[in-house]
Amino acid sequence: MPDYAAPIERLIEELKHLPGIGQKTAQRLAFHLLKVAPEDALALADAIRDAKEKIRQCSVCHNITDADPCLYCTGANRSRKTICVIEEPHNMLAIERTRTYSGLYRVLGGALSPLQGRGPEQLKIKSLIERLKGGAVEEIIIATNPTAEGEATAVYLSKLLKPLGVRVTRIGVGIPVGADLEYADEVTMLKAMEGRREL
Repeated sequence: MPDYAAPIERLIEELKHLPGIGQKTAQRLAFHLLKVAPEDALALADAIRDAKEKIRQCSVCHNITDADPCLYCTGANRSRKTICVIEEPHNMLAIERTRTYSGLYRVLGGALSPLQGRGPEQLKIKSLIERLKGGAVEEIIIATNPTAEGEATAVYLSKLLKPLGVRVTRIGVGIPVGADLEYADEVTMLKAMEGRREL
């Protein structure tokens, strides 16, 4: 016999699919949603639906956007000479908060992780190489997370890109090893960008 009515059980099960949400947190969230005004709960449902229907990947950098190409790729004040390579779209915010980087981006869609079945074919690497063929790009900044997977991805990209005649740098120290860029504060991210090094 289920603990709750079927609709509540379904809501709890769906909430448990979110990252970092276990059984108890899912139950708390479900009961919170039941307590709030119907228009507030439905506003959340509408926001989720709206995001799923309107957000897509930028065809140039693979950032998430509602306009293709995205605002970073079409920005008139963005330098076309530098591309910062990141793992996920939310990593971009850490770099943008420094207010010192004005180049372009490339979202890989993850990092190399053979144990999780993610090799070079699963990352957005081929289209990055295509972008370099025009010769306008002078530097690639590799800003993958300072984890084992991020470091392996950085080394792989460096070996792949250096023969193409582009300068390849890696963000510098300042971000603790094993951390995600998403959690870096502005000063730490600024120091990491300033201290990037040749790979």
